[in-house]
Amino acid sequence: MPDTRYLLLAAAVSAAVNWTLRAAPFTVLASLRANKTLQYLSATMPPGIMVILLVYCLRDLPLTQAHAIAPLAALAATVGLHLWRRNALLSILGGTTVHVALASTVFAS
Repeated sequence: MPDTRYLLLAAAVSAAVNWTLRAAPFTVLASLRANKTLQYLSATMPPGIMVILLVYCLRDLPLTQAHAIAPLAALAATVGLHLWRRNALLSILGGTTVHVALASTVFAS
């Protein structure tokens, strides 16, 4: 069993590294707020990431089979809710509800 001093030192080093890694982004962030590149990326990355996730999730979907209706209906519900209410939380919850309801009842394998 390691001695108490070694364990305390290991815990202190772990705590210091953890605190430093968690505080570093906030200290660096203040100097980057005026950067034009980061402002551009903060405006364009979220929609781009959503498109990438959409393509990734639907890339292997067999459109000729009946069980493809559940994710496509969920996608339609998500897009429709978002265009109607412009509320991301409502869109995500609505699309998820449609998918779960269809996949677990009507189109269950």
